[in-house]
Amino acid sequence: MARSGGAREAVARALDALGTGAYLADERGSIVAVNTRGEQLLARPAAGLVGKDAHDLLHRNSCGEPVPRAQCRIRASILAGRTDQGGDEWLERGDGTLLPVAWLSTPCDIGLSPSATLVLFHSSGRSGRPAQHPPAGGRLSELERLALLAETTSVLTSTLDIHEALRRLIHLVAPRLADWAVIDLIQEQGEVWRFAVAHAEGGTVMFREDLQGPMPPVPQESPMPLSRALRGVASSLAGPETYQGPPDSGIAVEQRHLFEATGMHAAVVVPLRSLHEVLGALTLGRADQPERFTATEVALLEDIARRASLALENARLYQRQRTVAETMQRHLLPKLPHTPGHGMTARYLPAPDASQVGGDWYDAFTLPDGATALAIGDVVGHDLEAAAGMAQLRNMLRAYALSQEKPPSKIVEWLDRATREIAEVSIATLVFARMTQDGAGRCELSWTNAGHPPPLLVTREGVARYLTDGHGVLLGIMPERVRPDATAEVPPGATLLLYTDGLIESPRHGLDEGMNRLRRHAAALAQRPLESFTDQLLARARPPDNDDDVALLAVRHTRG
Repeated sequence: MARSGGAREAVARALDALGTGAYLADERGSIVAVNTRGEQLLARPAAGLVGKDAHDLLHRNSCGEPVPRAQCRIRASILAGRTDQGGDEWLERGDGTLLPVAWLSTPCDIGLSPSATLVLFHSSGRSGRPAQHPPAGGRLSELERLALLAETTSVLTSTLDIHEALRRLIHLVAPRLADWAVIDLIQEQGEVWRFAVAHAEGGTVMFREDLQGPMPPVPQESPMPLSRALRGVASSLAGPETYQGPPDSGIAVEQRHLFEATGMHAAVVVPLRSLHEVLGALTLGRADQPERFTATEVALLEDIARRASLALENARLYQRQRTVAETMQRHLLPKLPHTPGHGMTARYLPAPDASQVGGDWYDAFTLPDGATALAIGDVVGHDLEAAAGMAQLRNMLRAYALSQEKPPSKIVEWLDRATREIAEVSIATLVFARMTQDGAGRCELSWTNAGHPPPLLVTREGVARYLTDGHGVLLGIMPERVRPDATAEVPPGATLLLYTDGLIESPRHGLDEGMNRLRRHAAALAQRPLESFTDQLLARARPPDNDDDVALLAVRHTRG
């Protein structure tokens, strides 16, 4: 059994004390530990099990076919974190035979993973037999074909990541329909990229990276199967003999090499074509499976390709939208000024799953009296309305601060009243500050806070404290209320941190915990150069389950 550290050794001893096969799976279904009895029953060493997806590696039906993910009870119990049991499942052993098992799964806390499930299993006494390659598509029953199409739709439409969708597509068709799967994609600029060449063997899918990569351009007149598919013309059957004559294009040369390297004796090439464009081509090939492709299989594969193309087009449109949104967001955010005696840097990260611009923002500019104005804010929402409101709020703040020599509180009081009449902002938070420096190099910060997380001041010696004074209500709540000001000295070498709540908030943990985590990491990084300080703080303090934008503005007083 694999061991790494005291916790894993303790788990190993506990599992080995069980009188039946057992493995532990994490929240994604990957095996994190297996006992000695489990290794024996599965005829697989721990090294061949730990780190692998338990469903993909082990779970089979009585014919040796991979169980569809949506129909696998063991996988469902692991992902749902619930207790379940059964007696009609089969696990594929390392020697290719099938082990009929009765099983029980239940959540447990072992200290190795945030969430783990213990799966107990033993032979149910039914006769196990060698796992067979799944029958070719033309020999699937009508129910099996419908189940495969339904699984294709559900699996591929559940992600908006193009690469993840393509990997899922490969696992759907290999080895169920063929032992080789090849995906060629047409990139945004019309270039062809061989995304994957995958071979299904021994219950796993292996990728041939040496056969992947850039491809020659698509020839416009070539009658060869892949060239036709990449033009969106039609599906074609192919074999090594198809590419034995003089090549008519660079793609034909690559295809000849593909057949030679994989040993495929039969293949079918299908376009990946949406309603608007040709996305690429899917090639399924057989080297280990002796059957040639039938018309029924081609029709099935075309149906799979149509569903896959719809999912890929949605994923591609999402990526384009996200890229446009992020570009727009960055253009809305300002360039930072160069201020004597201060170093300054900023970061903006969009929400991990958002495809739209958001309301998080920062600003810094030099005031007429030489002071440096600093602002950080958050307009409620993650849409174009929030982004428009953010831009209006920032521009109004700049205009008024540059035209009026008043303390931060008075600037924000005016801004609060103006937002109701001028800006399309319902509710927002804001910290607005002035940083001044006298002739002796003494630096002072004055600020007011409109319902925003408090600034963090970190000395060069690693003393970090939140500036909790000067706190008032959010913008848009009570525009007539008088706001307070607060002041604090900024020591030489100290770093002032303004940030939005995406840096500290987490669905699973309290706000106090997030603020404490930020304070401790900032103190530990206090002597890092400012750019490194900011990058490392963002990487360490941002909660892994954060689902919000993050804006971060860091200012270091460099001259005493």
